[in-house]
Amino acid sequence: MSNICFIEKLLDNVEVEWKPMAVLGELVRGNGLPKKDFTDSGVPAIHYGQIYTYYDLTTISTISFVSHETAMKLKKVVTGDVIITNTSENIEDVGTSLVYLGKQQAVTGGHATIFKPNESVLGKYFAYFTQTGKFAIAKRKYAKGAKVIDVSAKDMAKISIPIPCPENLEKSLKIQTEIVRILDTFYELTTKLTTELTTELNARNQQYYYYHEQLLLGSEAKVEKLEDIAEIYLGLTYTPTYVDEGVKFISARNTSKDFLDLSNVKYISEDEYQNSTLNAKPKRGDVLFTRVGSNLGHPVIVDTDEPLCMFVSLGFIRVNTEKVLNSYIKHWINTDLFWAQVRKKTHGAAKINLNTGWLKKFDVPLPSINEQKRIVTILDKFNDLNKSIIKGLSHEIKMRQKQYDYYCNLLLSFPKPEEVSASL
Repeated sequence: MSNICFIEKLLDNVEVEWKPMAVLGELVRGNGLPKKDFTDSGVPAIHYGQIYTYYDLTTISTISFVSHETAMKLKKVVTGDVIITNTSENIEDVGTSLVYLGKQQAVTGGHATIFKPNESVLGKYFAYFTQTGKFAIAKRKYAKGAKVIDVSAKDMAKISIPIPCPENLEKSLKIQTEIVRILDTFYELTTKLTTELTTELNARNQQYYYYHEQLLLGSEAKVEKLEDIAEIYLGLTYTPTYVDEGVKFISARNTSKDFLDLSNVKYISEDEYQNSTLNAKPKRGDVLFTRVGSNLGHPVIVDTDEPLCMFVSLGFIRVNTEKVLNSYIKHWINTDLFWAQVRKKTHGAAKINLNTGWLKKFDVPLPSINEQKRIVTILDKFNDLNKSIIKGLSHEIKMRQKQYDYYCNLLLSFPKPEEVSASL
């Protein structure tokens, strides 16, 4: 029997009543528990942020603890309780649930609500329901805030949960148990396959990195200073006056991909462009790199002849084509040799930027032009193959997650009374 047929048989002619959480158990809003209160041992403690960043659906142990004195001030969590996040910077993480199955009493703090289910609902059944589309719609209805989003315990209590066979407790719990069993199986399979695919994904990246380093650093080549084979520039150190159309003005956001992305740019006037320093005007063939931010050092090659002007968040390298290929320099920027030199210069710095002054003194292993061409050709082909494999693995991971979400919604998408009436 197929999974869908089995599920349809399980749910066939099942009477369902949607009951608000308030009548299915007690909701207790937590308080306190800043991270500074954590200790190496003591009373098990669950911080709300850990629920959507560390834990899975259930846990029998905690990664954090507090002293017995601190625990006395906090709300208590016992086996079978469900801890729900009330607050996050995004709506997706709000309402994430963790079923606590530990034997030792635990505690939790602010931005979390403890749901203590009564005999009519299984904690794990409820937790799985919080992963469905219907729950997502319900929590959005009560969400408040912009930068920080919150669904209060009072509003959470209004969200309805489908309870099968409400008049027959034994049958209801039997159906809930079977639904949990099926979803446990799907969850374990999805987690196992995702882990295997992620491991393969990481292995492919490591393989590419290994060959990348071997080809660029393993060949016998003289070492040159970057300033001897290229010129280095940085963009405008002031914010220009933007206009509706004119010369494209680029910044670090335009180099976040593996190519120069000109789909979202600002513009400056032709006059401002002409009056700008040549140091801020990259040309075809120049190697752009980000000087600051999370995408630090990411290189792309300018592949257009149209005039461009750039902000100081970018720098560019203009190579001496008789000595070095721009594509070779692009690959060099991604080597550990390059980043070891960056780390040496920025050791202990809280904020890192790629200073063009000391970049000039960086060592570059430089084989002949023909050898550079051979290395670049191999790396480009290997990079294309690696990207293709990674894309396929990433797609498979997404499909496995979609499959799990599908069955979770299928098993827990009992129609509400108004939906049944509307379909008649």
